[in-house]
Amino acid sequence: MERKDFETWLDNISVTFLSLTDLQKNETLDHLISLSGAVQLRHLSNNLETLLKRDFLKLLPLELSFYLLKWLDPQTLLTCCLVSKQWNKVISACTEVWQTACKNLDWQIDDSVQDALHWKKVYLKAILRMKQLEDHEAFETSSLIGHSARVYALYYKDGLLCTGSDDFSAKLWDVSTGQCVYGIQTHTCAVVKFDEQKLMTGSFDNTVACWEWSSGARTQHFRGHTGAVFSVDYNDELDIMVSGSADFTVKVWALSAGTCLNTLTGHTEWVTKVVLQKCKVKSLLHSPGDYILLSADKYEIKIWPIAREINCKCLKTLSVSEDRSICLQPRLHFDGKYIVCSSALGLYQWDFASYDILRVIKTPEIANLALLGFGDVFALLFDNHFLYIMDLRTESLISRWPLPEYRKSKRGSSFLAGEASWLNGLDGHNDTGLVFATRMPDHSIHLVLWKEHG
Repeated sequence: MERKDFETWLDNISVTFLSLTDLQKNETLDHLISLSGAVQLRHLSNNLETLLKRDFLKLLPLELSFYLLKWLDPQTLLTCCLVSKQWNKVISACTEVWQTACKNLDWQIDDSVQDALHWKKVYLKAILRMKQLEDHEAFETSSLIGHSARVYALYYKDGLLCTGSDDFSAKLWDVSTGQCVYGIQTHTCAVVKFDEQKLMTGSFDNTVACWEWSSGARTQHFRGHTGAVFSVDYNDELDIMVSGSADFTVKVWALSAGTCLNTLTGHTEWVTKVVLQKCKVKSLLHSPGDYILLSADKYEIKIWPIAREINCKCLKTLSVSEDRSICLQPRLHFDGKYIVCSSALGLYQWDFASYDILRVIKTPEIANLALLGFGDVFALLFDNHFLYIMDLRTESLISRWPLPEYRKSKRGSSFLAGEASWLNGLDGHNDTGLVFATRMPDHSIHLVLWKEHG
């Protein structure tokens, strides 16, 4: 057929084809395909692939591509990154997609960072860390060796761990290197707390002492308790130190002068914990910015308005059982907004503005879990055999880590939590350093640390 005649025929048959129904068009195509040879079928296959498999992500404007990508879950997005270099480039450039993915994991993020590749890496790091937690592989262990007698007291701050021992010494350790930074001679330590310049120790000799790190000299000696001192806290701004003792009292001291300002009574058991903390909520009894003193014994938590008057009266007494049938574990969390303590019935969380119990978190599968740390997202708990991480959003245990046979203390001084910022949500940077420390029968310190990211 001549070219001109072919074009006329093609125009006519095209007009007729367009007038057919969809079913008739399909039958016509089926008939033509059945009449085609290998050359025609190959031609048809090549052209159909181009027509049907259009790369819409490549063809669409970038803004529309980003809008479509927002509807996909992160795991699908990661799979899509493998399709082609172009897809990987487009998907990796969508900041909002990866920021949202991190937020959905409840990771703490800085919205001001607009580097999409940064957020994709953060998400991948988050997935890896969460999988390590689920597989119980997020931690590693280490030991500190240096004391020659049992270690009674531990305190952690900013990468440094202080230990107080029956060998009449206190040591300051760099957790990252395992090196002893300072070692000074003291009395027997039941509790320790420190800052850059000084060390505060409560002792079984019924006194509290303040020591200078650089010289090892005792700069202050607080005498007045008639029983061992199990807990101390202080505030340089207020020039106040508080101590809790086996004599059932809490004493308030002038930090610089060493004089006793007041003795708070009302406890009927050893006072094993005192906390001096700035209030962050308003109520009828206190305002934001007021300093509050909490003291705890075996059954009760007492709240004192330490900043309003030196001769203060107890504002409130909290307990989990009126008949004292349920004991409190010797750990206490207070961040200015909430009070949290554990008992045989579970974790109790009080609202500090109203003193009402907000919730009781029970773990029926594991009884008598003790509290180590409590945040907005996670809680750190332990028993005689394992360290546990609880997701507070679901109130379920998501990870555990085996613990050795450590020396137990009814006062809770023989173990502590390390870094605490990750309890408010992981951010890709705060899951480093010390998680947990406890003393061992051989006088060493057992450390549980975050494993470095792979």
